[in-house]
Amino acid sequence: MKQQLPIIGWREHLALPELGIQEVKAKIDTGARSSALHAFDVETFECDGRRMVRFKVHPYQRDTCHTVTAVAELLDQRQVRNSGGQAQVRPVIQTTVELNGDRWLIDLTLTNRDVMGFRMLLGRQAVRKRFLVDAGRSYLHSSYP
Repeated sequence: MKQQLPIIGWREHLALPELGIQEVKAKIDTGARSSALHAFDVETFECDGRRMVRFKVHPYQRDTCHTVTAVAELLDQRQVRNSGGQAQVRPVIQTTVELNGDRWLIDLTLTNRDVMGFRMLLGRQAVRKRFLVDAGRSYLHSSYP
């Protein structure tokens, strides 16, 4: 018998430990192919022959005081359609995401999400074959602060 996948809510609190982000409220968006993180002051540079990206994150909605500065290897620059249907070229990194003690690698695009309701979107590629999403429930694996 096939094992049942764990169920998560349409929004959860996640961690991005490699980026120094202990908690970020994420919308689980099966309508979005890729995952996206709110980032600003994004700059690319080279270090030891590798393409890198440095960026800042306000991990908490409506809080511009708490800022995390992160550095990651630049995986790619991809054209992505935003929620308004506009094409944007975004930097892409690969990082570990953590939910309820479970960790896995995801590709993550960096974009300014200041006006959006969530600092992060966890897209369908990141949850595929890993979770089922209950669109009517929230924070099944994280407590709401």
